Amino acid sequence: MRKNSWLALTYHALFTLFILAPLLIVIAVSFTDKGYISLPTDGLSLRWFYAIFEAREIVSAFWLSLGIGLVSATIAIVLAIPAALALVRYNFTGRGVVTAFFMSPLMIPQVVLGVAFLRFFNVVGISGSFIWLAFTHVIVVMPYALRLVLSAATGMGNDAENAAMSLGASRWTTFRRITIPLILPGVVGGWMLAFIQSFDELTMTIFVATPGTTTLPVAMYNQITHTIDPLVTSVSTVLIVGTLILMVLLDRIVGLDHVLIGKNSSR
Repeated sequence: MRKNSWLALTYHALFTLFILAPLLIVIAVSFTDKGYISLPTDGLSLRWFYAIFEAREIVSAFWLSLGIGLVSATIAIVLAIPAALALVRYNFTGRGVVTAFFMSPLMIPQVVLGVAFLRFFNVVGISGSFIWLAFTHVIVVMPYALRLVLSAATGMGNDAENAAMSLGASRWTTFRRITIPLILPGVVGGWMLAFIQSFDELTMTIFVATPGTTTLPVAMYNQITHTIDPLVTSVSTVLIVGTLILMVLLDRIVGLDHVLIGKNSSR
């Protein structure tokens, strides 16, 4: 097996450092003891991490974003599973048009979606609701969930399902015990990607969010525009560390290869 040269390893190390540099700077700034964003700093302090618990708008926005992410990702993946199976298994007229329709939120700028949703909600008079905010997020994250489920379902044969039904299993039992396990990596990966997109959504949400439905990205954006304190950096550090912990736990429990690309875990 040919090993990489020192030049290739140096290049990869510098490239990785370049990618991680913004995150490392944000983490470093969050430990400043000053009342404004400063790097380098005279000393290290945890004051801005303690300040997170005192910022009620940040805490409430976090729980709202978490709830919207869970709801929208779950609804999106529930809709994506039958849609993906239908698109993969049936060659019907207009299949390309249906696929393009489901994927269209990826092609429409988020600003355009935000203005369209704002106008629609104002005309109908249903703005300011958790349910409708989650509905907009379902539309935005649906393509991500559908794409991964489509990838998992493509090429999957019907032999195992036909064998199960020939032995007396109902369609629901076959779907629950045969189909879902076969496409599980795409389902889990699609749900994860949809949740991340929903939790991180800002551009569209800023148009339809109200004071009662302010998500965490919107609250952080408002914090940046009104103040110069490092509170946002400490919140970002918590989110970065929390994401790393979740990824490590997921890798230890089921294996990231198994979830994201469908490889059998050797654990």
